[in-house]
Amino acid sequence: MWRIWVLFDARRALVAMAIFLFSLAILIHFILLSTNRYQWIDGARTAQPVASKGAPLPPAAPGTSK
Repeated sequence: MWRIWVLFDARRALVAMAIFLFSLAILIHFILLSTNRYQWIDGARTAQPVASKGAPLPPAAPGTSK
């Protein structure tokens, strides 16, 4: 294991690893914030109601023909 530190400077390797891990953590948090389930800042967004398959259609607009 000691031979790897002969090839790489320990300070540069640790700084690079810390920057990589911090950016990975920020990326994961932003991905989670974009989902409805894990959005903890504003609370979960309510889903818009979707018309079911058997729901009746709204009435036709006046002046349109079938």
